[in-house]
Amino acid sequence: MSTSLVPQSPNPSEVQTTEPLLSVRNLETWYGPIAAIKGVSLDLYRGDIVTVLGANGAGKTTLLNTLAGVIDPFKGSVHFLGQPLHGLDPDEVARRGLVLVPEGRQVFPFLTVAENLRMGAFARQQAQGMESDLERVYAWFPRLLERQRQAAGLLSGGEQQMLAIGRALMASPTVLLLDEPSLGLSPLLTREIFRIIERINSETGMSILVVEQNAAIALATAHHGYIMELGRVAAAGPCAELREKDDVKEFYLGGVSHRELVDGSKQRWKRRKTWR
Repeated sequence: MSTSLVPQSPNPSEVQTTEPLLSVRNLETWYGPIAAIKGVSLDLYRGDIVTVLGANGAGKTTLLNTLAGVIDPFKGSVHFLGQPLHGLDPDEVARRGLVLVPEGRQVFPFLTVAENLRMGAFARQQAQGMESDLERVYAWFPRLLERQRQAAGLLSGGEQQMLAIGRALMASPTVLLLDEPSLGLSPLLTREIFRIIERINSETGMSILVVEQNAAIALATAHHGYIMELGRVAAAGPCAELREKDDVKEFYLGGVSHRELVDGSKQRWKRRKTWR
């Protein structure tokens, strides 16, 4: 795992010619007798932002929890930097450079903002660069600097999301896993969070895998996207191409007009997705 938040991305023209930084193949995860994800495969290249889209229950959070080691997969493999990750404990996965920002933020409410951020760095093997990383986090999230002595439980939802991301960044990850960063946030705060995600990626070359329900902003931010339905990958490709697919426009980007819904000429709730 790297020791500071410094640019580590290769030339963008070289990214897609190298091996994937994170490679997932035929992953299956079960909750008792129920298969939550079924044969999921995806790649994340160094310096890329990849988004995973889908409705509630599609398996997005289960996928991230499996990658982070919170849940053991039933089948399939997860390779990071060419080494297997599947079956490792969550703390070992984080130490290797794959760090999860969980759904619902899960900050330490009785610790201050500054203490929460320093908790993110507890597993770093070297203290070198920690103070400069803290300064960079405060530069990305000025509100955290203003509230550094305030208890995290007293922050707004948007500020807690910023803190959760900042805490993960203090672990100096190679890959940042973000689970529903817009959950419960206003459209204004959602745009602010995704602007910061873009800035982190562009300034550090950090690879980011973000699970999101807000398809419009996720597809506008990420380089490559996967759409999950009922535990499977139903569609995948560059985000610019996904935004032009009719099914994506209709079911995720509001492509059905009000008139079509009112007059019944396109009864959306009776149609099945036919991903192309």
